[in-house]
Amino acid sequence: MRVVVQRVAAARVEVDGQVSGSIARGLLVLAGFEACDAAADLDWMAAKLGRLRIFADAEGVMNRSVVDADGEVLAVSQFTLFASTRKGNRPSWSRAAPPEVAQPLFERFVARLEVALGRRVATGVFGADMQVHLVNDGPVTISIDSRQPE
Repeated sequence: MRVVVQRVAAARVEVDGQVSGSIARGLLVLAGFEACDAAADLDWMAAKLGRLRIFADAEGVMNRSVVDADGEVLAVSQFTLFASTRKGNRPSWSRAAPPEVAQPLFERFVARLEVALGRRVATGVFGADMQVHLVNDGPVTISIDSRQPE
């Protein structure tokens, strides 16, 4: 499992001109899955995102998590996070889980994230052509891979 997480002042996802999910201050989580991802990957990532200290404390130091900052989370499934550009100029997404595998993984991940955060997580629409609007705060953008925890 791979995510790109962005600290945002606000974010929303639109599908066919309709807002499917929106948040104020918090995290935008773009999440990609491989067919080999398991419950342990989902649990680890949900816990990591809930504890990730990238919000400023009273001294301006990134010392608070999204939970501590009373922020919100918007999760969007994004298979292109597993793009391989090693050969040629057209990316390959052969490592990305197929939709029939990725959708249940995404749904389980969102459920685990809601438990870790203690609140509802807004989402995009799986498999849809989405327009993601965000105001990146900082900017703070971090890539995390459950197979390569650093």
